[in-house]
Amino acid sequence: MLPNETGEEKYDASKIQVLEGLEAVRKRPAMYIGSTGPMGLHHLVYEVVDNSIDEVLAGYCKNIDVTIHDDNSITVLDDGRGIPVEPHPKYKDKSALEIVMTKLHAGGKFDNKAYKVSGGLHGVGVSVVNALSEWLEVEVYRDGKIYFQRYERGKPTGPVKVTGKSDERGTRVSFLADTLIFKDINYSFETLSNRLRELAFLNAGTRITIIDERSDKEYTFNYEGGIVSFVKFLNANKNVLHPQPIYFSKEKDGIGVEVALQYNDGYNEQVFSFVNNINTIEGGTHLSGFRSALTRVVNDYIKKNEVTRNKDITLTGDDVREGLTTVISVKVPNPQFEGQTKTKLGNSEVEGITKSVVGDSLSSFLEENPAVANKIIEKAINAAEAREAARKARELTRRKSALDSASLPGKLADCSEKDPRFCELFIVEGDSAGGSAKQGRDRSFQAILPLKGKILNVEKARLNKMLTNDEIRTMITAIGAGIGQDDFDIEKVRYHKIIIMTDADVDGAHIRTLLLTFFYRQMLPLIEKGFIYIAQPPLYKVKKNKTEMYLHSEEELSNFLFREGMKGIVAYPPGSRLPLDEKKFRVLLDNINLAVSLIKKLSRKGVGFEEYLKFYSAQKFPIYRIGDVDEKPHYIYSEKEWKAYKEEVLAQFKRKKYPMVSCRWKCRNRNWE
Repeated sequence: MLPNETGEEKYDASKIQVLEGLEAVRKRPAMYIGSTGPMGLHHLVYEVVDNSIDEVLAGYCKNIDVTIHDDNSITVLDDGRGIPVEPHPKYKDKSALEIVMTKLHAGGKFDNKAYKVSGGLHGVGVSVVNALSEWLEVEVYRDGKIYFQRYERGKPTGPVKVTGKSDERGTRVSFLADTLIFKDINYSFETLSNRLRELAFLNAGTRITIIDERSDKEYTFNYEGGIVSFVKFLNANKNVLHPQPIYFSKEKDGIGVEVALQYNDGYNEQVFSFVNNINTIEGGTHLSGFRSALTRVVNDYIKKNEVTRNKDITLTGDDVREGLTTVISVKVPNPQFEGQTKTKLGNSEVEGITKSVVGDSLSSFLEENPAVANKIIEKAINAAEAREAARKARELTRRKSALDSASLPGKLADCSEKDPRFCELFIVEGDSAGGSAKQGRDRSFQAILPLKGKILNVEKARLNKMLTNDEIRTMITAIGAGIGQDDFDIEKVRYHKIIIMTDADVDGAHIRTLLLTFFYRQMLPLIEKGFIYIAQPPLYKVKKNKTEMYLHSEEELSNFLFREGMKGIVAYPPGSRLPLDEKKFRVLLDNINLAVSLIKKLSRKGVGFEEYLKFYSAQKFPIYRIGDVDEKPHYIYSEKEWKAYKEEVLAQFKRKKYPMVSCRWKCRNRNWE
């Protein structure tokens, strides 16, 4: 019987859908930003910032400001050229700004004229951010005017319009991620800060500021040393083998290669690779070219200079990279990435060029600096010997079944479920906690593994030493997938949810850090697959009558006490005999809490609440506030006033009759000095 005879719908041309504009992005967002989880959410910010960084690469931008607002909306502001706003030659009824914001694959980065190199192309950029936002507003400062347009879920609410005059230049993009796409739109200040710090390192002299209005945190990144400063930052708390990082930069066939590297006495490789400022976390041809050249150069130096008695020794890539911290940054006119999220470079020609540049430059450095070369080679030879010892130790443990669960110092209370997809392993702190956990678990799918004390710090130990540690061996056996880059097999993992459950004190935090370090260094696929979880112990237990409640923060406790304290209180609106109903009263309490929080934030900025209310009553807010917190501030209300003030200050400063003034303006979150 044919399918259509069974009543199924007929498959014909009418079933072929054509998604116009940004509909495809909203339909399949993960294709464009990787996921709709935390990684994809933060990727929205990166896409907007990447456009500002492209202005930096083109030489037109020096300042970038990122603000996380109280409602988790984001503002990114730069002082680049500003997105073009004139009518587009092909779409004469629309502004170029609207085309950029609403059309996939629209931008000024295709012909290498407006931008020689750029990172904000392959991920189809800001139009995707627009599509995945509940609302997005863009303001362009260009040609002495301020241009504005608003979009809601990717669609413009009106044409581009002029809203004022300004001598500034740049672009301000504000957006709120769509809760229909993202379940959680809470941004991590540290995650964004780490990425922005990277960009400041990669673009020497660029000033990047991030402000979190939710917690009143603020960082400013500005590094004149570029990636050399980056390597020093990464090695800040480590014992380095040579005081200054090895640095070289060269351009070949239109591709720029910049490398900084430094060895420390640790046992792990730390490498960051970038293409046009995009962090290629999966590496690619530039990274493979670097690694190949490094291994070849070190082995060639050993043979040429006979620095070891064993002339036949050949070091592997792992040997020469032990304790190495590297930053690789390449500039490629036409980068080809594997996937929309730009995590792996695919240009085959980049591998050969990187290999050539690194090979020539590193060979010359080692020849000219034999003392540094000998330290590097001694480190690599020790790594090779330890690698061989670890191999023998692994073979010995396999033969003798030394990791059998019967001999474990802390017994594993396993679960009855055999399918790892449904199994959970709780790693708990100490035997007493293990006993409590065993009593409260569900034996069918929850296993308990108690650990005695603090495990070995694997950051300071080689693999052969790890295999002699009882607690490490306990975890290796329980998880059942081996250890190390070569032997770990994710398919053999016995639990797809591994929960670290430690106490809410300093020792608990230390143990948690040691466990995370172990998983990151020796079982990285567990983290990449999302198998590692951290239990969050509550800070407070609240008991009222027969009801118990656990609270995880001071804020939760404060809100709980406030609401409990207000129970039984009746509120009457002014001039009314009817009390507020429960719903309206709750809204009133929430607003009071919000007002208290606002007053605290204003006071930290040197603004009194009464002063703020005066601005609100007059519906006239200043755009600049000049002066230190302890001084009486001077407010400026318009761009015209601001221009006149700057000219006056600079003129008086040139005549040496006026001290240097620093001012901070919250409107656009940039410092002017």
